[in-house]
Amino acid sequence: QVQLVESGGGLVQPGGSLRLSCAASGFTLGSYSIGWFRQAPGKEREGLSCLSSNADNTWYRDSVKGRFTISRDNAKNTVYLQMNSLKPEDTAVYYCAAERFFFCPPPDEYDYWGQGTQVTVSS
Repeated sequence: QVQLVESGGGLVQPGGSLRLSCAASGFTLGSYSIGWFRQAPGKEREGLSCLSSNADNTWYRDSVKGRFTISRDNAKNTVYLQMNSLKPEDTAVYYCAAERFFFCPPPDEYDYWGQGTQVTVSS
């Protein structure tokens, strides 16, 4: 079964941290670039970060630069999004996605998507 599963979301206070995981099954994540996205209620889906398959290239949305870090552990077939200094406006469902050939393509170009994990930042 080809699948991506996000985990690690939850409720956190402003200024807190969470680490999201994106575990792949049924395919080798090391052969794919990864994107992290989020969608808040009433908002458009937005890309947060991309990591190339060889980890040579990264991209971060300006609003998360310096706070979020994307990484991958190919031995675990897992990609991570470390989120620090969280703000209420970070509240959203967070998704990971994998794409075989391209780095940071448009969202509809991704091959596989996870089902999302809820992140709520509130005091």
